[in-house]
Amino acid sequence: MSRRKPLLDELGVIHEAMAKMRDSRLKMEFMEALAELEDNECHRSRSFPKTRLHRVRGVRQPIYRADINKSSGWRIHVQYVNGSIVLKDVIHGKRHDDVLKVINAKKGRYE
Repeated sequence: MSRRKPLLDELGVIHEAMAKMRDSRLKMEFMEALAELEDNECHRSRSFPKTRLHRVRGVRQPIYRADINKSSGWRIHVQYVNGSIVLKDVIHGKRHDDVLKVINAKKGRYE
């Protein structure tokens, strides 16, 4: 069994995502993306084949973005805090291109 990296959902992002996503297949892909983010081996090797986790450029604080599924455009925003991954937001597929606008609009979520 692989080791897990702590994943915190202080803002209710998982609940919010389940409410926004209507397609059960997309919900399953969301859970698979969360599982990959929890996998310590992915962090150790810096390889995220499903989510393609990468840092958002253009903002001062370290915010990372992960795909739920590439074709739908849905994204997850996370930050690393004290060795844990903290879920910050789930972004609808139609809004993912405006990443800086989304982050600035919800500035209170990000540390």
